Amino acid sequence: MPKIYYGTKNEPAFELEQSDNLIVVRTRSGKSLTRSVGSVAQPISAELSDGALVVSYPEVGVEVYRVPTGRHDRSMNDRKAALRAAPDVQFAGGVLVDPTSKQPVLYTENIFIKFIDTADSDECVEIIRNAGLTVKSQLDYATNAYFLEAPAGTGQKVFDIANNLLKLDKVEYCHPELIRPRARKQIFPQQWHLKKTAINGLTVDASANVAAAHEITQGEGVTIAVIDDGVDIDHPEFSGTGKIVAPRDATLQINDPRPKDLFSNHGTACAGVACANGADGASGVAPKARLIPIRLASGLGSQQEADAFKWAADNGADVISCSWGPDDGEWWNKNDPVHREKVQLPASTRLAMDYVTQKGRNGKGCVILFAAGNGNESIENDGYASHDKVIAVTACNDRGTRSVYSDFGKAAWCAFPSSDFGHAPFSHPDPLTTGIWTTDRVGRAGYNPDEQGHAAGDSAFNYTNSFGGTSSSCPGAAGVAALVLAVNPDLKWQEVKALFKRACDKIDPQGGDYNTAGHSPKYGYGRLNARTAVELAKPQPQNAVTVSRRFDAPIPDMQSVSYTLEVADDLPVESLSVSVDILHTYIGDLIITLLPPAETGVGTIVLRSRAGGSTKNLKQTFDAFTTPALAKFSGKQCKGTWTLQIQDVAAQDFGTLVSFGINLVFARSDRVVPAPETKKAKAGKKKGSK
Repeated sequence: MPKIYYGTKNEPAFELEQSDNLIVVRTRSGKSLTRSVGSVAQPISAELSDGALVVSYPEVGVEVYRVPTGRHDRSMNDRKAALRAAPDVQFAGGVLVDPTSKQPVLYTENIFIKFIDTADSDECVEIIRNAGLTVKSQLDYATNAYFLEAPAGTGQKVFDIANNLLKLDKVEYCHPELIRPRARKQIFPQQWHLKKTAINGLTVDASANVAAAHEITQGEGVTIAVIDDGVDIDHPEFSGTGKIVAPRDATLQINDPRPKDLFSNHGTACAGVACANGADGASGVAPKARLIPIRLASGLGSQQEADAFKWAADNGADVISCSWGPDDGEWWNKNDPVHREKVQLPASTRLAMDYVTQKGRNGKGCVILFAAGNGNESIENDGYASHDKVIAVTACNDRGTRSVYSDFGKAAWCAFPSSDFGHAPFSHPDPLTTGIWTTDRVGRAGYNPDEQGHAAGDSAFNYTNSFGGTSSSCPGAAGVAALVLAVNPDLKWQEVKALFKRACDKIDPQGGDYNTAGHSPKYGYGRLNARTAVELAKPQPQNAVTVSRRFDAPIPDMQSVSYTLEVADDLPVESLSVSVDILHTYIGDLIITLLPPAETGVGTIVLRSRAGGSTKNLKQTFDAFTTPALAKFSGKQCKGTWTLQIQDVAAQDFGTLVSFGINLVFARSDRVVPAPETKKAKAGKKKGSK
């Protein structure tokens, strides 16, 4: 069985096995062999007429069929031979599957590779050439990273090529491009999720308190990127000068993000939950935020997936919303095999996420949110939603409890209101509403009307009343992140994530299984309260001192140099950060350490160790988020001599320390912390207030 390493050579690998009843077919025309727009079928379709279409990738003309393999059925080899003989068939062959879920995993003859940061670029190219590979693109979201192409016909040998390259000392990551079905995080069955309201005579009071947050901000000046299956940018809720920014189709590599087929309705609804204008029929959580719509129709794990993140960051996204991920299990079936195995996050996509959290928002980092999933299973099974640079959003319902399908686990960070189902076997009651009211594709192309042709939203069919799943929760929380950044654009992505932890209401206290740290596997730290979040985000008065000095001092090749600063303040600090500005021809040569005064009781701290490869120059502020060891100074007196040591450990390059500074923030007694809103306070509000 092929073995794949999505991490380093020292991290666990996973295996795939050959299916005995799946066939993959790729056509030259990009047309389906069995699903024709016309009424006349192609003769070759007879080879698959007794099969079932399992998954398709129409952007590249690829389909996977499951065919019968009994004694009296046509053999797999005969079917493949006949298909290969058809003029329009470019490829027909076997399919690899996940050993546990039996879900198809397609491989391309492409490889992602990242060499260590200190590797010479010429040496990297030589290794690639000696392996018989061609560079399709050099990836600038990571140092020494490339997207490669093997010769046509390489087939499954691509796994051996990747693993042999990974054995080299100069190679950090290397894996084939694997494509899995990308599941949209939705459940199908008026805007109660934004404020307390009445629907069909029933009072629904289970919102994220968004209308109250709108008294302070509606997301002005913030940009949300929605990566999904396309967005109907012609919808009136996305109109207005400057609303749509940098639209992109990451799959086709064009600037038209509109849906390309009849079933791509998901992205329009997600974008509406996040930031619809609220001018015509539905308000998003952040209605005045800008929108970067990015269409991604490629499968899970594709290079286009990583490209979509980089496009978002490079074009000004502050928040990135992703309501997709690996296939969910059947939420009603606890024995579903999909529940048992984790789908890992490929290094190619993980490094793209690292790029957007490090380089996005001018170094403050984009806030990434993922839908937790709808399989009633552990979020830890999903390497995307459980990634530590992500905010995983679960779903709670219109009764203020968990939506029956919502995933759960340690990675759950917060919950946001969404749809639900009644399910008698779980003693789970019916919901009060049909789901979330949001934008739909204009006209009859979307979720509204329903399958019976009845209006499932407005009568003009521009809105749906039943969107849901964690697909809806995720862009809702993304909208809250936009409100937060509108109030305080200086917050780093980690600070937004930490703020969310404090901005949650502890719902369902009896059934939430909250631990002593206030975390619930069902709701994370609770249901987001948008008003609390924006109150917490308001810039607070600070008592801070910055000690900084310009040195313009040399950093000689192959030598160590030290520079000092004197801190005179002896008050205990709340937080401490270190800023450096270095001009250098090869940052990857440098090890940068901080030596605090002995009186602090904190030892030497490594700020940076040979990271960045051939990157020139370094201007960075290190804080407790980027360098956790700096959190050790909280509560300590930091008076004394601070030393910055810079060591050049490789030949040929040199540089200059421009400046070095230390910022100390001291606690203040006049900080404002919003108190939870009481029921009495709520009752005193005017009817209809927002």
